[in-house]
Amino acid sequence: MEKTLVPHPHRKVAATNNLHKLKEIRPLLEPDFQILSLQEIGCHEELPETQDTIEGNSLQKAMYVFENYHYACFADDTGLEVEALHGAPGVYSARYAGEQRNSKDNITLLLKNLEHHSNRSARFKTVISLVGPEGIQTFEGIVKGTILTEERGTLGFGYDPVFQPEGYSKTFAEMSLEEKNQLSHRAIAMQQLVKFLKGIKS
Repeated sequence: MEKTLVPHPHRKVAATNNLHKLKEIRPLLEPDFQILSLQEIGCHEELPETQDTIEGNSLQKAMYVFENYHYACFADDTGLEVEALHGAPGVYSARYAGEQRNSKDNITLLLKNLEHHSNRSARFKTVISLVGPEGIQTFEGIVKGTILTEERGTLGFGYDPVFQPEGYSKTFAEMSLEEKNQLSHRAIAMQQLVKFLKGIKS
């Protein structure tokens, strides 16, 4: 029998069951806030992601949880935008190589599509939407970098093994979680969310 959680102002839902994301998010907000996964509030369905922008998907997911489960919720959507590919894969980053959403397949297709391009500039963009009784807030984090010609590192997830952020010699997949949390796109957006939730004016 599932325990029933009563909504509380210091209890926020992160609209994900992705353990990697939760592992990154929780240290940034706890112990001031209790961060619950979708599973912990009894939300087992796939959240809708039918918008054609990163911002739209982020808001759609957070709004769905707030309207259906009555918890203040924040949801993020992230895309890798590659300059030579006119911003692709962008909003379709997770399913770039197909609906199987396989990171290896996505990286393989990305490197193939960049084979004949000398410009390998790219940026990771995260948008977090917070939806609650007080309304809607959005926060954005961007990290610029370069797409390498081969994978390096075994940490992180997604496109991390081929993305080297500006000013660093390591890929995201070669960085510890602590290092990545200092500079990642998600961390930048999360820091803005944390400041807002704690009432700090940025």
